[in-house]
Amino acid sequence: MAEEIIIVRGTGVLAGDVTVSGAKNSALKLMAASLLGRGASVIRNVPLISDIEIMAEVLERLGATVRRQGHELTIDTASVDSCETPYELVSKMRASISVLGPLIGRFGEAHVAMPGGCQIGARKIDMHLVGLEALGVEFDVAHGVLEARTPHGLHGAAVTLEFPSVGATENLLMAAVVAEGATVIENAAREPEIEDLAAMLCSMGAKVSGAGTSIIEVEGVPLESLRPCEHTTVGDRIEAGTFLAGGALTGGPVTVHGIDPSFLRMAIMKLRAMGCEVDTGEDWVRVSRVNPLAPTDIQTLPHPGFPTDLQAQFMLLASRAAGISVITENVFENRFMFAAELMRMGADIQMEDHHAIVRGVDRLQGAPVSSTDLRAGGALVLAGIVAEGETAVHHIEHIDRGYEDYVGKLASLGADVRRVTVGAE
Repeated sequence: MAEEIIIVRGTGVLAGDVTVSGAKNSALKLMAASLLGRGASVIRNVPLISDIEIMAEVLERLGATVRRQGHELTIDTASVDSCETPYELVSKMRASISVLGPLIGRFGEAHVAMPGGCQIGARKIDMHLVGLEALGVEFDVAHGVLEARTPHGLHGAAVTLEFPSVGATENLLMAAVVAEGATVIENAAREPEIEDLAAMLCSMGAKVSGAGTSIIEVEGVPLESLRPCEHTTVGDRIEAGTFLAGGALTGGPVTVHGIDPSFLRMAIMKLRAMGCEVDTGEDWVRVSRVNPLAPTDIQTLPHPGFPTDLQAQFMLLASRAAGISVITENVFENRFMFAAELMRMGADIQMEDHHAIVRGVDRLQGAPVSSTDLRAGGALVLAGIVAEGETAVHHIEHIDRGYEDYVGKLASLGADVRRVTVGAE
């Protein structure tokens, strides 16, 4: 079987300027929200990644037409006549569960296959269901399909999430904007991507306030009063954080453009704690380092805490720091699968439940490794840049899910990195 892999030669070089793409975790939900516009919405700054292609296919299967021109998507949902998403698409990507809220909002019902995607944790959708039930939705699960209906219509409610789940907050938001009356979501997720979604919904005619705080208030409007809109996706803070980690690893300087530094406050704080110099502007962040990396302790938490999606990249930094770091994963239980791959390259990591004790080593060695998930894949390529010899990263389809032209952008910063096909006849 032919397989595409990424080959990295350890040169220790990564310096220059790079521009991040639009946020994957925002664009996917903006695409889902277009269902509520019932016409042609234009979404700009959409990354060229495989997850976006899958979401486009989901929308097309529902009856929408999706046209891409560069980084701009035009999604016409006027002719959407189905509220059923098939398993073969949903199983490829958990984010496709985000059509649940808008489908319920538009049709009063939905039939959505139970989600699949990255193998980094159970990520149960119970919170989505409990929240939507408060708005008047009734659910049945039969043969792996979630069937939702609203026999008495959607109505506003006070909902408190037991955990600030991004997906649950988004699904609730997209249903609540057309529910009768007011909805208050307490313990809501505060990620920048939630603010981005709320901004698009407001452009469509919805009434949402408090997005980006733990209490979001929604005043429901009739579905007929929502309209298509034009919207520009925010920059991808996780892609930005990945390149900043790369700059910290090699010494840089690396300047990342197209990102609001406030999205990365905790990551920037940790980079400084590890001995890096970090400068920021309105839409850029620059990292450089002269002295050895210092150890630090990290706990992943929902935003504005340290993002779980940057945990692998910072575990890599800790593996080269002069001392012992403790990394605690509080969000996804399988996120430490990455550590085993990094240990193949010579890292000294000891696991204790949801803690990783990382003892810094003088050097890493090139080795064949596998991307266990999207962010682990990105971090393994960075590891190869500072490792001795050659590193071959397998299962790069994970990387393609969330990083647009990752190899091209790293090469523009001076890395010796390329994609090759192996095992072909």
